[in-house]
Amino acid sequence: MKVTLLGTGAADGWPNAFCRCDSCSDARRRHDFRAQTAALVDNALMLDFGSDAPGSAVRHGASLADVRHVLITHAHADHLAPQSLLFRSWVDGVGELELIGPADALDVCRPWVGPDAGVRFTPVVAGDQVRVGDHDVRVLPARHQVFRDGDAVLYDVTGPDGMRLLWATDTGVWPDDWFDAVTGAEFDAVFLEETFGDREDLSDGHLGLPGFATMVAALRGVGAVVDSTDVVAVHLGHHNPPVGVLRERLRDLGARPGRDGEVLDLGESVGRRIFVTGGARSGKSRYAEGLLAGVDDVVYVAAGGPRAGDPDWDRRVELHRERRPASWTTVEDTEVAGVLRSARHPVLVDCLGTWLAARIDHHDAWESGELDAVRSDVEDLLDAWRSCPVPVVAVSNEVGSGVVPATASGRLFRDELGRLNAEMADRADQVVMMVAGQPLVVR
Repeated sequence: MKVTLLGTGAADGWPNAFCRCDSCSDARRRHDFRAQTAALVDNALMLDFGSDAPGSAVRHGASLADVRHVLITHAHADHLAPQSLLFRSWVDGVGELELIGPADALDVCRPWVGPDAGVRFTPVVAGDQVRVGDHDVRVLPARHQVFRDGDAVLYDVTGPDGMRLLWATDTGVWPDDWFDAVTGAEFDAVFLEETFGDREDLSDGHLGLPGFATMVAALRGVGAVVDSTDVVAVHLGHHNPPVGVLRERLRDLGARPGRDGEVLDLGESVGRRIFVTGGARSGKSRYAEGLLAGVDDVVYVAAGGPRAGDPDWDRRVELHRERRPASWTTVEDTEVAGVLRSARHPVLVDCLGTWLAARIDHHDAWESGELDAVRSDVEDLLDAWRSCPVPVVAVSNEVGSGVVPATASGRLFRDELGRLNAEMADRADQVVMMVAGQPLVVR
């Protein structure tokens, strides 16, 4: 079962467009923007369908053309934007669509659907079990409401491959007896809202960090969350601390924050790939390290390998080590592909420029210009980058923006690194260009 997170933010997103708090300012600085929470499952099933969802799909390279079913949790605008049904109807041959959700939510949609639009409505209540295309769905209660009890629900979804997820937004903390419905579920992934950080006083129909902790503990207690469950916090808002701090606090609960555009292949181990490039002293390494802030067990790959007899290089390496957490493991190795394939913890590769130079050295290709062996190494690296089973961040240099190098070896390096960067970026989930210490999200 493939899950694409189109959004992981609260109703007002994160950052809030009108806010200058520390949390929103940090998110802007990082270009870490979260749209309203929604997900696409196996390209055919939508989990919620708020006003941000179509635009988010476009931004993250996903298509909604094959969506045939939408599970609606409730009628709040960030979970249901019925006007999107009109926009969908403007496309010829788009196919039939089934809307599944509480009756009140479906009633909101009816005025937006033409008589020949091919849209059918399936009302559900907590306790129902329905077959939705290739997926089996159990409807669960939510401690949340639009106008009355029962007009909001949650979903337990099992895919054709047997993978199982819990979509749990929006809700406050469940009463004890509600957990009976998920006893022994052993979910592969749990998407659990965490809206308010430490401000749970704002609503009992949402979770903050204390309520999130209570829910996760209770789900563990009944065997719904097990050691292999990926517990992902969604519906994140600016009442949370900055994301680096939030990541640390969620890690203590056996959870993590979701990211917009993240793709989870449940049952397969596929990590998120972020490619960071830029000029010398542009802040690439510091930014890349910040992406993994709060993660204890990172493998830092010094991709150029060790350099004997170079005091200046030794000083640079020492400065990098001093600012990295002591819990990170440093590996000085040009065999980066092997490290990526065997990785069991998040990896940071820094940097591909020194890696490429080391591989050209290894194959004595500077003078000869014989690059077949180097390019074979590049293909091996690209294959490992594409299939790495854990989250991975790779840093590289952007060297093609200046004058034409005066030497043949300089031109060779510029051209080969430019090709490598383009291939890495093409296979990345996110591409960031650093300019004067500022991150520009390219894709």
